[in-house]
Amino acid sequence: MTNKTEIEAAVFRRLLEHLDSRKDVQNIELMNLAGFCRNCLSKWYMAAAEEQGEQVDYDAARELVYGMPYDEWKQKYQKEATAEQLDAFKNSHSH
Repeated sequence: MTNKTEIEAAVFRRLLEHLDSRKDVQNIELMNLAGFCRNCLSKWYMAAAEEQGEQVDYDAARELVYGMPYDEWKQKYQKEATAEQLDAFKNSHSH
């Protein structure tokens, strides 16, 4: 029987696959609508690794989440945020 950790790991891999298939969805859109983004997942991964006594640096965690080095993903897929997106972000994070 599969244990809970294996199921959670499979769900995490599926989430990463889904985000990879939706490169059109920008991080700022994720932040504005859901309150987290690919960078947040990278930071959560680093924190979880640390809790397990492992050291994973931010660049390595982002490469795992983005499926490539962050600078490459940014160059290929990141678009300039609109004024509306930036305002929504500022308003949602100013509390």
